[in-house]
Amino acid sequence: MTVMDILEALSYLVTIIGLPFAIWVFIKEQRKERTNDDEELYLKLSDEYSNFLRLVLANADLKLMTKAEPETPFDTEQIERRNILFEILIAIFERAYILVYEEKMDRQTARLWQTWDDYARYWCRRSDFRSVLPSLLEGEDADFQQFMRRVAAEEEAGQQRVAARP
Repeated sequence: MTVMDILEALSYLVTIIGLPFAIWVFIKEQRKERTNDDEELYLKLSDEYSNFLRLVLANADLKLMTKAEPETPFDTEQIERRNILFEILIAIFERAYILVYEEKMDRQTARLWQTWDDYARYWCRRSDFRSVLPSLLEGEDADFQQFMRRVAAEEEAGQQRVAARP
């Protein structure tokens, strides 16, 4: 065998082993990068929701985390603050829906989305939220509107079933 034959054999070896290995490493790195991007996005959205909860705390007189219905009717200023908070919440939910939700999710995306689905369901259990939901959804993404309407209907039906139990 000549040096050229050896070099040619080595080049075949690199092509047969090295190229598939390089492709595998590239794909693995791309997946890792996508997972990191998804987690970073999730953290940013979580920060937005945490900031929203700080606003809810600053408006504790509205009892948005403790009571589904106020003990006494809200005055116009309280209603306006509540509705503004609900608008902020819908904006966060829509952003999460557009950036995270997919029809067919892999395990990681489904895990990230489940938290947002839980948040939406929590708020849709509130009758005051559901009552203003149609106006909150005006002009929002059509798929997001459909999602929120479905969740609201499911949560309302669930509450009615619980209330109907003896």
